[in-house]
Amino acid sequence: MRDEYDFSNGIKNPYAKRLKKQITINIDSSTIDYFKEQAAQSGIPYQTLINLYLTDCAVHQRKMNVSWN
Repeated sequence: MRDEYDFSNGIKNPYAKRLKKQITINIDSSTIDYFKEQAAQSGIPYQTLINLYLTDCAVHQRKMNVSWN
């Protein structure tokens, strides 16, 4: 290894904005089961499916309609 490296001609990582962040979230068992079923049918990991769904909601600015009756 070199003692010093020259990064003056370096470029920013184009994927840096797409990096994922690990969090802890509480999700109902039935919801996880639903996504696991979808994962089995599609061949996509259930955590990826959940991320895709939440990303779609964020991109399309979907608003929740929650009412407590």
